[in-house]
Amino acid sequence: MRPEPVLANISLIGNKHLNRNTPCEDSSCSLTRNGVSVVCISDGAGGSKYTHARFGSKCAVECVAELLTSHFDAFYFENRESVCRSILVTAIHSKMADLLVEHELDGLERLSCTLLFVAVKGDLVLAGHIGDGLICRVSSHGLSPLTLPANGENASSTYFITFPNAQEYLRLIKTTTDDTHAFVLMSDGVEDMVYDASNQLVRPVVARLAELASKGKEQAEEALASTIKEFVVDASQNSDDASVGILYLTGTEAPDFSELSDSKAKLERDFNDTMRAVQMEMIPQVKHAQEILSKINCQSTSNSGTLEGNRDDEEESADETIHKADADQVKTEQNDTDSSDSEGNGKPVGSDSGEEREQRRSDGVEVQKDRKVVPLWAFLVMTGLFLTALVVLAILEL
Repeated sequence: MRPEPVLANISLIGNKHLNRNTPCEDSSCSLTRNGVSVVCISDGAGGSKYTHARFGSKCAVECVAELLTSHFDAFYFENRESVCRSILVTAIHSKMADLLVEHELDGLERLSCTLLFVAVKGDLVLAGHIGDGLICRVSSHGLSPLTLPANGENASSTYFITFPNAQEYLRLIKTTTDDTHAFVLMSDGVEDMVYDASNQLVRPVVARLAELASKGKEQAEEALASTIKEFVVDASQNSDDASVGILYLTGTEAPDFSELSDSKAKLERDFNDTMRAVQMEMIPQVKHAQEILSKINCQSTSNSGTLEGNRDDEEESADETIHKADADQVKTEQNDTDSSDSEGNGKPVGSDSGEEREQRRSDGVEVQKDRKVVPLWAFLVMTGLFLTALVVLAILEL
């Protein structure tokens, strides 16, 4: 059985905050429980309106670590990714609601922060990322980004877990530990120093940072803090807060550091190829498809009406047969009655007149004619709505 991963995490205040006499807004944590190991980091948003971002980042990492060590299987084996993303965001927002009361805040925006995490159970890996920062995978073959930074309209903006629609920007990755030596998570304060976005190159120093965890948690965190302070925080008078998390898989093969490259060809990106351009290109085909679907719906409605009309014709034909049979029966009964009257000079006990029977049968036929048969398409629509409602209720109960 593979030994438990070694977890290490640090968060250091940057010179920018030291110079302004403001606290560190980054947070990180790690937890091993129930056979699940989780490491999380979060970068609290900077700016005057994000007054309590440091509390938000601490709440986010602790909430996710607790949730995933308790319910890893539920999230990993759930096929509906949208459900996983929604529940994760809801759990974090629910925890943050207590902070709104405690600090008398006017909204979640005050607590804005990014979030990165990796959880491992056996050979299974669940990673999540919203906002900037970077998650890297270190393998025996080298380095590769597992998730990339996500910025907004410009490089200085990003997405936060506190957004009302944060689940739309939260990225989840389900994979395995095959050929993995370590995972390294970093906030943008470190990412800017070790990642080249122009060619998506992760510099070899990240693999060396991961190897610090081979010494064990305490020594790894001491060495990691010393290294990040010297080469990242103290490298600039305007350095940002810096967070690093490492999940190190003991007994796995490290890469050959001499083979790791510090250069890579620059990517050629077409900045005109945007999702907006894709949407505009698709408009004619979408309109064509809508016309086809509209015609099909009209035909379905028409066919449904024809089927109902045929049913009415069949019922009318059946009514005529019933009336004819009733008339014959009434005629026979009338003859019997006349015969009885002529023999006994009275009405048979417990019998009704032919007119009463005819009226009763006629009333019964009218009731049958008034019954409506629900079209098949309407039944399927109602069934679909009912099942959808059940699924929504089940999700809300979770």
